[in-house]
Amino acid sequence: MTENIAGKIIVITGASSGLGEAAARHLSAAGAKVVLGARRIDRLQALAADLGLGEDAAVQTDVTDVAQVKALVDRAVALHGRIDVLINNAGLMPHSPLERGKIADWDRMIDVNLKGTLYGIAAALPHMTAQKGGHIINVSSVAGHKVRPGSAVYAATKAAVRMLSEGLRMEVKPYNIRTTIVSPGAVSSELAQSITEPDIAAGMNDFYEKNAISADSFARVVAFAISQPEDMDVNEILFRPTVQEL
Repeated sequence: MTENIAGKIIVITGASSGLGEAAARHLSAAGAKVVLGARRIDRLQALAADLGLGEDAAVQTDVTDVAQVKALVDRAVALHGRIDVLINNAGLMPHSPLERGKIADWDRMIDVNLKGTLYGIAAALPHMTAQKGGHIINVSSVAGHKVRPGSAVYAATKAAVRMLSEGLRMEVKPYNIRTTIVSPGAVSSELAQSITEPDIAAGMNDFYEKNAISADSFARVVAFAISQPEDMDVNEILFRPTVQEL
């Protein structure tokens, strides 16, 4: 499942850990040229060095800053002449019941999960439309399909990513651009560490300990979507651990 990956220029946000790091490792091993974005530049640089990418392939990026996201994508184009795939992976999940009024957490989820995805699209589209090709992969969640108590705002942002992605899919047909939504279930990452309410965090950590599968599962799913022939557009993949009920 490495066909159509080797040589591709792939930009990944949220690449310093978890799903983004796993995707970077997997795709790099398959021959892709990856460019990494995340806030923690020290971890990005260590990953870039480990993968033999060179220091220019690690770009400190806060996806809530449109200029920083543009700089990440522009770096990939400056280094390699094009961008073939953008993986909008950066996200956070500070669950809490609405009655607790965690407005700062709500704002962060909207800024990172939704606006960060929009900023990635805005940065990549001019290059992809000009080159008449590309692939945008947006990371949603099982929560974008099924809401439960305490996850209302997170689920809303992830459902919005799905709707945004479907609109994008229809708009980019004239430019031969592919779009994929990936909706993971419980996959090992630092996502639960963004929860600010101690009781909610304890419950979520217990859930992940009992259910979560390796971040490599996400990397394989992304590789599957990218590896398909250019005339095949894998629009959405929803996957869970086999044991996960929700």
